[in-house]
Amino acid sequence: MTSVARQFLKLLALPALCAAAHVHAQTDDKSASWSFQGFGSAGAVHSTEKQADYAANVLYPGKAGYSSNWSPEVDSRLGAQLSVDIDKRWSAVLQVVSERNLQNSWKPVVEWANVKYQVTPELSLRLGRIALPMFLAGDYRKASYALPWVRPPVELYGALPISSSDGFDASYRWNSAGLKHTTQAFYGSTNRELGPGYRAHGHGITGITHTVTSGALMLRGGVTTSSLTVDVGQELFAGLRQFGAAGQALAERYEIRDKRVLVVNAGASYDPGDWFVMAEAGRFNYKSALGDFYGLYASAGVRLGAWTPYVQAGRSHALMATSIAGVPLAGLPPAVAATASYLNGYLNSYLSAIPQQDSVALGLRWDVCPGMALKLQYDRLHTRNGSSGTFINVQPGFRSGGHAGVTSVLLDFVF
Repeated sequence: MTSVARQFLKLLALPALCAAAHVHAQTDDKSASWSFQGFGSAGAVHSTEKQADYAANVLYPGKAGYSSNWSPEVDSRLGAQLSVDIDKRWSAVLQVVSERNLQNSWKPVVEWANVKYQVTPELSLRLGRIALPMFLAGDYRKASYALPWVRPPVELYGALPISSSDGFDASYRWNSAGLKHTTQAFYGSTNRELGPGYRAHGHGITGITHTVTSGALMLRGGVTTSSLTVDVGQELFAGLRQFGAAGQALAERYEIRDKRVLVVNAGASYDPGDWFVMAEAGRFNYKSALGDFYGLYASAGVRLGAWTPYVQAGRSHALMATSIAGVPLAGLPPAVAATASYLNGYLNSYLSAIPQQDSVALGLRWDVCPGMALKLQYDRLHTRNGSSGTFINVQPGFRSGGHAGVTSVLLDFVF
């Protein structure tokens, strides 16, 4: 048995087949209560693209494609959540999730850890590590049992790999013209390890989202901004600065240091129970080598008893040049020109990672029993315009413009 198969079977053995458990306790004075819940996913992914790896999230990459024929790391995870209701106004939640990270480790991380104060029935405040409320599935993107698909569409959700921040938020609920409104403002920061000596720092994460619901209809839109620094490409930008004003301008333009990021997103879903349709779109302007692009998707499905067939289509497109001339080579001595040419190619390798791709997917969800669902999904991806799309670990033999098939099987469970 291969190591990949052993990893998959270990993950598969985590839940008790077709059993669900929920732990709940209440203190003797009836004033406080706590509950424990768990969730997880055990899956495997195969990609026909053998010159790169398929990834749903660059911070939690898988190895399907170049690195492995079948990879359990793309979607597999295990999570646990402890919730405490102290009294009518105070509550707290702690959520811990284990999934493969950039350090090739499954070390659990704290996804949520916050305290909530219900000021009035309409107004609540939270302090701590809080889920970013930016997308329709922003509150449960890690618990894919709550999703109809194997994973959230990568063209949109993969464009913003972080899902929580440390800070505070305020939510206000109100009604108007028969519609239920929730306005949420948040502020925070995040600091993520990318590898030995490499980190991503997001400071002053500030945003506002507004959600409207009416029966089966939900609309959500938001704007978020942050100052972002990512410790990658240091040698590239230091090298560019050795080439006068032109190199300095390139370094200032593309270095990911104290750049004011702007994300604007909107989405809608309609789910009366027997079927669903939903769509989201977002623009992501990182003002650096991370790009300025949009991502969007649309999806629909029908529930036939325990079976839910669905279809999905997605697109990401750059709103900036993804290949540039770089430092002018004319007039440079041969040895210096060779160095400049290398740096230009290095920079363009970053820009080619700005996602430009189209995708269509067909999938089937089978609710085996309460608390357990088996999903099968096939994605057809088409990278465009010299981009590697949402693939990672791109090898020299990769060719943009081709098509790749991604087959995924996933067992989701809650306990």
